[in-house]
Amino acid sequence: MDYTKEYKRWCELAKGDIDVENELAAIADDDSKIEDAFYRDLAFGTGGLRGVIGAGTNRMNIHTVAKASQGLADYVIKKFPENKRKIAVSYDSRIKSDLFSEVASGVFAANGIKVHIYTELMPTPCLSYAVRALNCAAGIMVTASHNPSKYNGYKVYGADGCQITTEAAEIILAEIEKLDVFADVKTSDFESGIANGMIEYIGENVYTNFVEEVKKQSVLSENDKINKDVAIVFSPLHGTGLKPVLRTLKESGYTNITVVKEQEEPDGNFTTCPYPNPEIKEAMSLGMEYAEKYNADLLLATDPDCDRVGIAVKTPKGDYQLLSGNETGMLLLDYICQKRIENGTMPEDPVFIKTIVTIDMAERIAANYGVRTINVLTGFKFIGEQIGLLEQQGKEESYIFGMEESYGYLSGGYVRDKDAVDGAFLICEMFAYYKTKGVSLIEKLNEIYTKYGFCLNTLHFYEFDGSAGFEKMQRIMKKFRGDIKNIGGRKIEKVLDYSQGIDGLPKSDVLKFLLEGNCSVVVRPSGTEPKLKTYLSVSAGNMEEAANGEIIICDELNRYFQ
Repeated sequence: MDYTKEYKRWCELAKGDIDVENELAAIADDDSKIEDAFYRDLAFGTGGLRGVIGAGTNRMNIHTVAKASQGLADYVIKKFPENKRKIAVSYDSRIKSDLFSEVASGVFAANGIKVHIYTELMPTPCLSYAVRALNCAAGIMVTASHNPSKYNGYKVYGADGCQITTEAAEIILAEIEKLDVFADVKTSDFESGIANGMIEYIGENVYTNFVEEVKKQSVLSENDKINKDVAIVFSPLHGTGLKPVLRTLKESGYTNITVVKEQEEPDGNFTTCPYPNPEIKEAMSLGMEYAEKYNADLLLATDPDCDRVGIAVKTPKGDYQLLSGNETGMLLLDYICQKRIENGTMPEDPVFIKTIVTIDMAERIAANYGVRTINVLTGFKFIGEQIGLLEQQGKEESYIFGMEESYGYLSGGYVRDKDAVDGAFLICEMFAYYKTKGVSLIEKLNEIYTKYGFCLNTLHFYEFDGSAGFEKMQRIMKKFRGDIKNIGGRKIEKVLDYSQGIDGLPKSDVLKFLLEGNCSVVVRPSGTEPKLKTYLSVSAGNMEEAANGEIIICDELNRYFQ
């Protein structure tokens, strides 16, 4: 792409958003900024679009959103008969999310595709639910999940309620690449679409039915008596989780919930938590202050599109400990298995699904309860895909739980993506159940480690911005595919290169090194950010030994990323 030529064309034709027009003018004398904004089209893949909000082909703006929407519309028109051409739309609290959702809806309507859009911002799992509930051909969720405020994105869902497969993404991308961003996109006014019936608001009944499905995920029996007056602090981190999480918990009888007031309302700038990710301490710090102030037993926080949930729990010493996504997931898995067996609700062939970067100890917990584990590639869409396959075999009830290390959980097939409303609901139930018995989650976690052995799992990432950064990531992955004998002083016993296609999984640019001593390292480029991610799993006799092992491995890995 001749980025200078494309920049000039945008200066002439990119109208409709004053912020884009002003930015184009502002970077006129900065060739490096022009190059970064125009050296490529914003990548479209199984995660849809995600990028920095701004002007240019490599940015999230009304023009790139419209072009992607036209490509999706062309795909739907080719693949589905006229009476099936419907698309569900939702959006979160991010900057311009409402605008992007309206622009996309206008493109769909202009192409003769019926649009079903929520009346207000709603979580990602509500979008997944609406796709299937309304028999749509596809769905889009305008969100950048847990990224910083400068990002926005555009997730695409198939008719099965899952994020699109690699095959579908390639077909849609081919449709997008045929288009000129200005000449080939059909558009229509959002309000006109509402008036003429091509765009229709999703009814309250769909949202209510979603909440009812979440409540059905309880694994308690009528004989289980638990104290639901446990003190809970909740933060939606300025996102979409406030209404659905509170409604689900309150309708389920939880009576003592305090919301972090400063983070209660939607705010695309994420003023109190610039990186609104419940995986990191900085995003949870204000909630932990609230937990201490109100002497709460549990802190919950959901990310902006409410598909991830993080927690902190009070320790026996009275302070608060953040649990990792793996730790919370293992606790939930153990709880679900235990209660289902106790109450006679475990299916005949129970199935647990996890991603390949999720802690391997979870597989040992599942096996202990006679539950079969299915391992899939990174991305909850692959878990959703497996639920769909079970459904096709008439075995949807076999699925009991799915998890990924990045704080994503789902216990039922009512949606096909991770659901923090469900996660928050089950965490509260599990917590209240154990507390009623006088057991803390910390004690329960230590019990699991004692039984199955200690394992430390950590995620590390390395950022590579711009065109030079993209090329460097490719070089690093090539280096890792070289002749490496050991990592961190540990012999490499096996290398799994998922780019070759392993165990029937789609080909993916992921490497997993199995090291001696039940340790492993996974390296993969992020599908949505300019980052390389490494997932370390270190087994040891205790936390201190595992932490020392992790440091040694990290030190060596850092040399590969220089």
